Formats: sequence, structure tokens, C-alpha cells
Amino acid sequence: MPYDTSYAERIQYKQLQDAAYQAGLDAVTNLEAALALAGLALPSLANDGPLGARGFVRLGGCSVALANQLAEVIAAGAHVLQEHRRT
Repeated sequence: MPYDTSYAERIQYKQLQDAAYQAGLDAVTNLEAALALAGLALPSLANDGPLGARGFVRLGGCSVALANQLAEVIAAGAHVLQEHRRT
């Protein structure tokens, strides 16, 4: 016999899904802002909705030039973080 979820369980799951969706929106906003500071934008960046009660961000496609610029910015930031951790 299959298990039927209770009303409370369905409400709790809905709350988890809503929180995951909001987390995805927040992550997209944060990433857009960080990319803008570097003068970059991912054209297909979007909240892809909750996936298993977790937020999921779709980064999408971009040109080779943009991918190389993004790699450069990430590498530079990683080097700064490494230096900061050493001090």
C-alpha cells in the first residue's frame, strides 16, 4: 500500500521548495552582480527552479571569448583569496 503524505508533510515540502526557489533567485542576483563588477554578463543565466528541494541555477551558454574572460576573472579572484589566506 503506497504511503500518502500528510497535509503537514505537503506544507513542509512546499516550504522547502519555496525556499529553494528563493535561494536560486538570490544566487542568480549575486552572480549577476559579481559578473557586472568584472564587466561580464552570462546571457542565459537564470533560476532553474528547485531540484529536489534545492535551488538550481542555469548558467547557460556563452561565447568562447566570454568563457575565457570569466576564467581569467575567476583565476584572478582565486589567486587573491589564496594570498589572503596566507597572511
